[in-house]
Amino acid sequence: MLGAWLPPLLVGLAVTLIIEALLRPPVPAPWRRPPSTLAVHLGSWLALFALCLLVLQRPWFALVLIASLQLVVVQSSNTKSTTLREPFICQDFEYFLDAILHPRLYVPFFGIALAIAASTAGALAIAAFLWFEPSLSTRHGATAFLATCAMLSVAAVPLLWWGLRHLPKCTLNPQQDLERLGLASALWAYGRLALTPLDTEQLDSPFAAPKARPDAEQAHLPHVVAVQSESFFDPRPWHPGVPGDLLPAFDALKRDALAQGSLQVPAWGANTVRTECAFLTGLDEQALGIHRFNPYRQLARRPVPNLVARFKALGYHTVCVHPYPASFYLRDRVMPRLGFDEFIDSAHFSDNQRDGQYIADLAVANKVGTLLKDSDNEPLFVFVITMENHGPLHLERPIPPDAPTLEALEGTAQPGQHAATDDLRVYLRHLRNADGMLDLLRTALVPSTPHSRHGVLCWYGDHVPIMPALYQQVGEPSGETSYAIWSSRTSAIPQTRIHAEPIDVSMLGVALLERVMEMGDQRDAIDRHGASDRHDECDQGVCDPQDAVGQTQNHQEQE
Repeated sequence: MLGAWLPPLLVGLAVTLIIEALLRPPVPAPWRRPPSTLAVHLGSWLALFALCLLVLQRPWFALVLIASLQLVVVQSSNTKSTTLREPFICQDFEYFLDAILHPRLYVPFFGIALAIAASTAGALAIAAFLWFEPSLSTRHGATAFLATCAMLSVAAVPLLWWGLRHLPKCTLNPQQDLERLGLASALWAYGRLALTPLDTEQLDSPFAAPKARPDAEQAHLPHVVAVQSESFFDPRPWHPGVPGDLLPAFDALKRDALAQGSLQVPAWGANTVRTECAFLTGLDEQALGIHRFNPYRQLARRPVPNLVARFKALGYHTVCVHPYPASFYLRDRVMPRLGFDEFIDSAHFSDNQRDGQYIADLAVANKVGTLLKDSDNEPLFVFVITMENHGPLHLERPIPPDAPTLEALEGTAQPGQHAATDDLRVYLRHLRNADGMLDLLRTALVPSTPHSRHGVLCWYGDHVPIMPALYQQVGEPSGETSYAIWSSRTSAIPQTRIHAEPIDVSMLGVALLERVMEMGDQRDAIDRHGASDRHDECDQGVCDPQDAVGQTQNHQEQE
């Protein structure tokens, strides 16, 4: 019996160390790490081998299965490091299920051909081992087989217990922790931390519960539309080959903005939910701790003070628009808990509204325009999460009439590098569509009558796009995105506030709420002053409503 399982056990342990050496960026050799990490690695291998042996009853089959799963994790980590500048962490295991439910978002980055080849090879290997390797319980008896599995499991326990107790403390910098701890220990460390719930009572949230405003003041609050634009950033400072007239609407928005500048976001290339959570809750990475990597797992279970709840307390009707399945990232559970009255997801759009792989930004803008028209002049807060520019960009080809010319980039491209340029062309075309969406929203927020609500637009990007081949060719951008807060009543604001230094996205929602409150208070003062002026004019026989509106606007501009 010993000769049946001991050789694959020892060979498998060596194989796991060899596979770990395939990580990129590479990690230090096992003997250069703390002894506790080796104990965790060995204990993990024994526990996994015992479990797979119990189920499969074939030791060599168990070895190959565990090694194959580890190879998938290592390949996923290398791909993630290349595209997102972050290695695989324990919280990423749930994305394997998402890759099955939403393959377009994940499989192309791993490699479609590689995924098909790996699945086929796996199926053939399973069939071969079941056919050729005999079962241990059949050869040596069930008692001896179960005793072997129990012995391996018992041997794993003290190794894991001692190793986990003495692991170095995590920095929550995934790459640093992977290098210090090794793959197995880093996965264990992050997994254990993730079991600790978010302590909402200790959070220092900038969104304290407010008192409801009187109805008279609610009447002066503006409609508010906040747009988290997928992969939106201004690429013109990054590369001179990008046309200068790429974003005319965004340039106009910045010129008239209440506040605008660069935005620091906690994501690169993906992980939109991190930026999204920071904007809605005002919580930065330090406050979220281990839950910074996927905060919606916690927000789906427990409420936190947030921007949406503040707008609801002011009397707003709150709507979230996201043209993708509502269940993705648990948004169908998180958004109602945050305080959204409605959630408009992909079920409210049709396939003919796509541009490329996803629902077009212009279709989303039209949906928001309809919400504003149908609001019955009730104050409306709409939070939009777009999808059009999500990628993978290499699944699309440039459309010559739409894609901007990139002579400066084309002239420097080396053989085999034009695919990277094609990704940029696709990205810029969708970026222009986002700019068109911005223009439509700005128009929709302008009051159509003197008695209509004015509007406020907050626009920002969640992260830079995934274009690793292009970044290797021309250099990476800073990783910061852009934002702007604009009002249809810009004359009521003394001066545009341009931040010389980038602000963190966790403070952007706070800044938006402050601007809305300022404008509501200013409108109250203007209306009171305007009413006094109109009363005096009526005493003198001047009582035309249009004249009164004009007098109020003139007085506002003088102030």
